[in-house]
Amino acid sequence: MRRVRLAGIERRLIFFGPPVRAPFPDPRMSTTSALDSFLDKWRDRWPEWEVAGRFVPADRQRATLAWFALLQEFEDIMNIAGDPLPADAKLAWWQQELRDWSGRRSRHPLGRVLEPVVAPWAQLAESLPAMQEARAQPLSLEGALAVLQPFAEAVVAVEAALFGRARAANARAVAVQWLSTRAASAGAAAAPAGVNVEAWRGQLLAQWPRKAALALPHRVWSRMARLRLAREHQGQPAWAPPLQQLWHAWRAASGGA
Repeated sequence: MRRVRLAGIERRLIFFGPPVRAPFPDPRMSTTSALDSFLDKWRDRWPEWEVAGRFVPADRQRATLAWFALLQEFEDIMNIAGDPLPADAKLAWWQQELRDWSGRRSRHPLGRVLEPVVAPWAQLAESLPAMQEARAQPLSLEGALAVLQPFAEAVVAVEAALFGRARAANARAVAVQWLSTRAASAGAAAAPAGVNVEAWRGQLLAQWPRKAALALPHRVWSRMARLRLAREHQGQPAWAPPLQQLWHAWRAASGGA
C-alpha cells in the first residue's frame, strides 16, 4: 500500500500495478525537451496539422499546440483501456494543477506556455470528471452530449481568453468532437445499446457543423476531426489526401461551410 496526494488530500490507495507517476516526462529532461515531447505527441496523432496548421497565425502557433496537447491529455484519460485507477489519479493531479494555474503556479511543461494566460482554468478543472463519466456506454446521443457539456463549455471559455474570441462559441461542437474520439477508441461501446458504429458516426456527423462557431485554431482542428469521421463513415481511410486537407482547412479558417 502506498500513500499518494491527490488534489491536496492524502488518500490511501492500493495499487496492483506499477506506481502512478505525475503526468509529465522524466524530470531530468529540460523544460524545453519535456514541452516538445508533448507537442510532438499531439502532432504524431494529427499529421494533418502540417497542412492545416498553416492557417493559424504564427503568433498563436505555440499556444495552439500547447492547448491541443493539454486537451489530448484529457482525451487519453477518457479513453483509458483496462484499469482506470491510474488515469483517475492523473485526472485528480490535473485538477489540482489547473487550479494552481489560476494562482500563477505551474509544474507541468505545458503550463509554462498556458498558465500566464488569464483564463478560467478552475472552471476547466471542475469539468474534468466528465472524462470519467464519458467512459460509460450512453443511453442516447443527447445523454452523451449532456455528460460532456460542462467540459465543452469550459473549453470554449478558456479558448475565448487564450485566442481572444469575443463572440459566443458552439460548445456542442466540442462535445460532438469528443464523442468522435471516444468512438474511435471504444468502437461500439461508445454508442448506445442497439446502435452500431456506422449509425453512431452518422448521428455524430448530423450534430457536427462543418462551420463550427469556435476560435480559429479549434475551428480548423474541428474541421479536420470531422473530415476524418466523415471519411470513415463513407468507408474511406480516415486521413484525407493533402489537397483535400488543404481545402477543408482553408474553408474552416475563412469561416466557410
